[in-house]
Amino acid sequence: MFLFRRGADRVTPAQARQKSVDGDAVLLDVREQVEWNAGHAPGAVHVPLSKLVTGAPLPSVAEGRPLVVICRSGHRSQQAAKLLAGRGAEAVDVKGGMNAWAAAGLPVVDERGTSGRIA
Repeated sequence: MFLFRRGADRVTPAQARQKSVDGDAVLLDVREQVEWNAGHAPGAVHVPLSKLVTGAPLPSVAEGRPLVVICRSGHRSQQAAKLLAGRGAEAVDVKGGMNAWAAAGLPVVDERGTSGRIA
């Protein structure tokens, strides 16, 4: 039995979709605004890592819910998941980020809700 975890858990894009679409988790995108506008997962919530680092709160829809954190490649989401876990949130990050999400054939939409791209 482990009493302490060594960092946040990581999930695949398929697991992330299952947790956030079929489960009760919130998919939290921590990329910057220009990246979000170009393309993100439908239904994701956006809070840039740069804002989380400065203490920005989570949107009310994400408060008290499990979080699946995603960025472009997985680096920023790992940082964000650790930061959020330190604040008491249940957070995992998506291995490979939005690049892996798109490569897995999962949907990506832009700021208008039409077909997006990963920037």
